[in-house]
Amino acid sequence: MYKQFYRRFLEANAGQLRFTAHSHHYWPDATREAALRYWDDSARLVDGKWAELFEVEVGAARRAVAEVLKLASPGDVVFAPNTHELVCRLFSCLPADRPVRVLTTDSEFHSFSRQAGRLQAERLVELEVVPVLPVDTFAGRLRAAAAAGGHDMVFFSQVFYNSGYAVDDLEAVVAAVPDEGTLVAVDGYHGFCALPTDLSRVCRRAFYLAGGYKYAQAGEGVCFLAVPPGCELEPRLTGWFADLGGLAGDGPGAAVAYPPGAMRFAGATFDPSGVYRFNSVMALWREHGITVEAVHAWVEALQARFLSGLEGLCHPDLHCGNLMLRERGEHGHFLTFELLSAARAAAIANDLRRLGVHTDHRADRLRFGFGMQHDESDIDDCLRRMQTLVQQGSAGLRETAPGSP
Repeated sequence: MYKQFYRRFLEANAGQLRFTAHSHHYWPDATREAALRYWDDSARLVDGKWAELFEVEVGAARRAVAEVLKLASPGDVVFAPNTHELVCRLFSCLPADRPVRVLTTDSEFHSFSRQAGRLQAERLVELEVVPVLPVDTFAGRLRAAAAAGGHDMVFFSQVFYNSGYAVDDLEAVVAAVPDEGTLVAVDGYHGFCALPTDLSRVCRRAFYLAGGYKYAQAGEGVCFLAVPPGCELEPRLTGWFADLGGLAGDGPGAAVAYPPGAMRFAGATFDPSGVYRFNSVMALWREHGITVEAVHAWVEALQARFLSGLEGLCHPDLHCGNLMLRERGEHGHFLTFELLSAARAAAIANDLRRLGVHTDHRADRLRFGFGMQHDESDIDDCLRRMQTLVQQGSAGLRETAPGSP
């Protein structure tokens, strides 16, 4: 149904089945036209492009994000080239005269976990880490840890990158945080434009960060932070975009001033082409009546077809017994198989790649992602190629044979 929008990517990958849609989603053809339009605007406006960029393109992108997430106001959205920049800006809002206490999980993406670990090594941060597994008790354990209080920041994912597990009640977790002074942030990168998400009941309390590289299909360089309305935090890491109005005045004063709204979290110069691409995707969706709800239903149907076919495949590793999450509503747009070792996951991924089936793995977990560029014929083709793998044997399968070391 949606393949018509991805002609260029599909032609460039003829014969290949890319089930890495959770990370490297195909871009619709409209994004190429958007990239050219940015170039043409730069030639037409030269230095004057920034004023039009913020008024027209950034304004449209803010409205699109607010519409998808049911935010109170488009003015509560600010853009950055990547989520790591936004994470650092959030950290820079925390007290500087003592180690800060941060509640998080053991499954956050490296944009947060690497930075938090480095700050902990410097004794600037004290981490309290809640394990995601077992998932059936995770939400309750996270709420209980949050309710204990005493944290400067609570940071967790909406959908966890290494399992696909989705927190189905963001409101309950956010509401469990007792101290109004605690900064609450949700990493929504694997949820935005994938899972229907209504932040209207939490956006006044929690930050939400995501971007266009994955399910929004807009590529790199267009990430955003949804900021609680009326937020008065003053990030120490601050760029000149947070003082655009001051450039035409008398220059910086003795004190560093912050604008009202989300722009107080703005950084500095970035490549705006990602904003153009993101707007082109959102315009395409509006033109064809595509909604997150419709995309989610499409992907769920593809996942169900894949799992049904998997039952009769008799693959010794890729079967429902090794599937981390199967029930509808408990995972995002990728399925994760937990294998015996990282080496086995890599070997099976390599075997699949030789047959033109592209997946990826994180440690001992192999991931299959499903996207809008897929249809039922792709699922059936994937299963046929996997059946060939079972029949012919492979490095990954031989490793699982009885008597193998």
